[in-house]
Amino acid sequence: MVMTNGYEQNENEQALDILNLPQLEADAKKIIPTGGFGYISGGSEDEWTLRANRTAFQHRQIVPKALSNIENPQTDTTVFGLNLKTPIMMAPAAAQGLAHAKGEVDTAKGVAKVGGLMAQSTYSSTSIADTAAAGEGAPQFFQLYMSKDWEFNKSLLDEAKKAGVKAIILTVDATVDGYREADIINNFQFPIPMANLTKFSEGDGKGKGIGEIYAAAAQKIGPADLQQIIDYTDLPVIVKGVESAEDALYAIGAGAAGIYVSNHGGRQLNGGPASFDVLESVAKAVNHQVPVIFDSGVRRGSDVFKAIALGADLVAIGRPAIYGLALGGAEGVASVFTHLNDELKIIMQLAGTKTIDDIKQAELLNLNY
Repeated sequence: MVMTNGYEQNENEQALDILNLPQLEADAKKIIPTGGFGYISGGSEDEWTLRANRTAFQHRQIVPKALSNIENPQTDTTVFGLNLKTPIMMAPAAAQGLAHAKGEVDTAKGVAKVGGLMAQSTYSSTSIADTAAAGEGAPQFFQLYMSKDWEFNKSLLDEAKKAGVKAIILTVDATVDGYREADIINNFQFPIPMANLTKFSEGDGKGKGIGEIYAAAAQKIGPADLQQIIDYTDLPVIVKGVESAEDALYAIGAGAAGIYVSNHGGRQLNGGPASFDVLESVAKAVNHQVPVIFDSGVRRGSDVFKAIALGADLVAIGRPAIYGLALGGAEGVASVFTHLNDELKIIMQLAGTKTIDDIKQAELLNLNY
């Protein structure tokens, strides 16, 4: 352990013997300080939507395809022109230094090791350049929380382009902070600086709550902002936080190169639907015009399978990877992705699907238990 501004950070670097991903939360709670754990694990208000994200996967059931004459399912896929070993990617999650001393640097190393796709957050504990360098050429996306200060936005986008990121993820569902009661109970303020905030009026985030940091973010985001980012970067821009077919089509019409179905892991609008419950309608509206990314509540290989069967091209995880980071650094992250991908392969074999494209043709029942 190391101490940073009075906050204890784990330095473990080890592979994990994982029974299942839900188990990791309890294990990580033992070593992440209370305030940091509350920030990572918590949702908004009474956490109804956070819980719904898990139960929603029960609403659809996989129909096994017997006599399929397959073996050794393959999880390789190509999305956004990137060749990946797994359809499971790292969601852009903030402040991973709360879980481990090396933060996003170790996460990037772990994701690269399994041939996955890393997305790094504006509010990362480590810089864009350092996080990108840790991937040693593995593909990464950069997620932008748009600031009211366009010069600040340009600086981040310039750094992201220089670091070689392949796309920008524009988050649009966090114009204010969700009402997160765990942070209030813990009087949580970030003890560790956010590397990307050091140069501008926002400060580095240290000593602030997430609500104060969001206060510097843009509360108004519209099509013109999306177009401005596209024009400035000449990179694909993916719109994150979409939960309706109407918004998906609106974003594509404004130039979005991808749609990211997410409710921020139940951390923003409490009382909104589980992301899984809206995925099918969004994907049908998108109709393969652009790739679809999905997150919120994914804990099992069957969750990944169901999300792909309903139209997702990539499925992202956040909290489980951060818990793996806390417990084992880069090797812990790699262990999480490997375990989930191995679960996916078992489901693929039992469902009679050889490839990711086969999953997209799989039949799901709609029995709302």
